[in-house]
Amino acid sequence: MKSVFKIVVVLMVFASVVSCKKNSRRNYQYMPNMYESIGYEAYQESDAFSGGVEAQLPAEGSIPRGDHMPFEIENSNDGYLFAKANLLSPLDSTQVDANRGGELYDIYCGICHGSKGAGQGKLVKMEKILGVPSYGDVGRAITEGSIYHTIYYGKNAMGGYLNQLDEEERWQVVNYVLTLKAELDKK
Repeated sequence: MKSVFKIVVVLMVFASVVSCKKNSRRNYQYMPNMYESIGYEAYQESDAFSGGVEAQLPAEGSIPRGDHMPFEIENSNDGYLFAKANLLSPLDSTQVDANRGGELYDIYCGICHGSKGAGQGKLVKMEKILGVPSYGDVGRAITEGSIYHTIYYGKNAMGGYLNQLDEEERWQVVNYVLTLKAELDKK
């Protein structure tokens, strides 16, 4: 009997709560600005900012979110030659991580250039692409700057990896490519 009484009480409480809801009237909104934000037009007049308009100039020297730091060397043959002669790695010996550079190289470069840098990656062996040079080719005078410029912009059939690698990762790959070149030059 007590259990029936409890069930009846629970049903009555449930029925009273459900019956109080009216779809014809609005529910309470505790933070209405979260539900219905005030829309501002970019160039409408406003006293919120100096100048009297909503649109403001970005802070001097700011870079849009998601964009990369500007690279001062242009994407041209003259820019490549300038980078080859003048651009040096900002990483010191404590920041260079050969393992990380090797992992990044295997992910982005090894498919074409091969794991040893001899130009015999999987795509070359499958003859999907042809003419990938070895880092150890006679007369192949690559430098830190030329490698970085090539990774940044790409060269010939190779596309740039600006969007795939950030600046520090590109320099890690550069240092790894230089170690591969040194190993190939020993042979």
